[in-house]
Amino acid sequence: MAHHNTIKANSYKNLSNRINLFPQGAPPTALLFEILKVLFSEREAQLVSVLPIKPFTAKKAATIWKFEEIEASKILNELADRGILLDFEQDDKVWYILPPPMAGFFEFSLMRYRNDLNQKTLSELFYQYLNVEEDFIKALFVEGETRLGRVFVNESVLSNENALHVLDYERASEVIKTSPQIGIGVCYCRHKMQHLGKNCDAPMEICMTFNTSADSLIKHKIARKAEVSEALDLLHVAYEHNLVQFGENSQEKISFICNCCACCCEAMIVARKFGFLNPVHTTNFIPDINHENCNGCGKCTNVCPVEAMTLVSANDPHKPLRKKAKLQAEICLGCGVCVRACGKNAIKLLSRPTKIITPVNSTHRVVLMAIERGTFQHLIFDNRVLYSHRAMAAILGVVLKLPPVKQLMATQQFRSRYLEALIRKRR
Repeated sequence: MAHHNTIKANSYKNLSNRINLFPQGAPPTALLFEILKVLFSEREAQLVSVLPIKPFTAKKAATIWKFEEIEASKILNELADRGILLDFEQDDKVWYILPPPMAGFFEFSLMRYRNDLNQKTLSELFYQYLNVEEDFIKALFVEGETRLGRVFVNESVLSNENALHVLDYERASEVIKTSPQIGIGVCYCRHKMQHLGKNCDAPMEICMTFNTSADSLIKHKIARKAEVSEALDLLHVAYEHNLVQFGENSQEKISFICNCCACCCEAMIVARKFGFLNPVHTTNFIPDINHENCNGCGKCTNVCPVEAMTLVSANDPHKPLRKKAKLQAEICLGCGVCVRACGKNAIKLLSRPTKIITPVNSTHRVVLMAIERGTFQHLIFDNRVLYSHRAMAAILGVVLKLPPVKQLMATQQFRSRYLEALIRKRR
């Protein structure tokens, strides 16, 4: 019995180690192991723990597991059906990848209503791990300079002048219009809070996924397929409920946009807790308050998801109780929700003095995050397989375009004379 328990413990420990090879890992606390036990059987935990970091085929998994390919395919498809793995077609083959916990298989477990696992128990565990314990949230949102996600500006409040300065990838509407596949799922955050009796009345079925992620989630009925027109309608519903658009921090092939409320969304909760550390990348806008028009009604403070708007004394000798709005610029997301709420035309958006830089694509972002978090070497070499030349070229291509300080950090972690020589050649 003791031997069996040791094997079981090692399976989940090995899975935890595998998860933490990626920059977006999960601190291995007791709560993490309880979550993994809900999501994975002991056998599944051990099998997934030895999968490569890079995308792989059923044939590759079968080789690693020493199974027949047909058996490996069955296991991989079952895991994809439950949102543990994502799959996609390329070069006439089906490829699989283990996504990080966030944005990944944590969310996918609650993006639909299901009976094959106890979602209430899972929600309670998630709440303790993410909202009570802070190690995971700090590691995800606070460590390093490059963040997982960024905020999209509320397009309905953009002035004509503002609109001239908004790039296409900064518009949620443009992401929707240009994505070949759109999936709509249940909001993970509000679903989780619903099981704890803490959810608000914001719409539930409004979580958006795009491109290959959407393709996989739709295929496995974790999300449902939506047309552009419906997704744009849902975006306006989100605006009407003063929800903030929080999406993947990249310019190309964005995989998700969440419509976040202040009370349930973990990103917004973290922004309030650790706002001074910029847990999410802001927009390139900042509100400007016209104090002559402001009557201190407090509508902007009520809707601000991170409490960046406050009311202070207007210092009016004729009206000593009069208030006025005040912005804490260092924690403002630049979402524009406050502009929409103001009925006195007292708030407008201005461009930030320093432009926020967005990674070109997910590879660019992951490399930056890995360098900053000390896990860059895991992207180059997997314990089980050497990266393909194409993947290696993609990663090195990103590194070679980084500022010198980031390149130095990368070479120190990689300890490769080859990489150092490439960087020197480019200078």
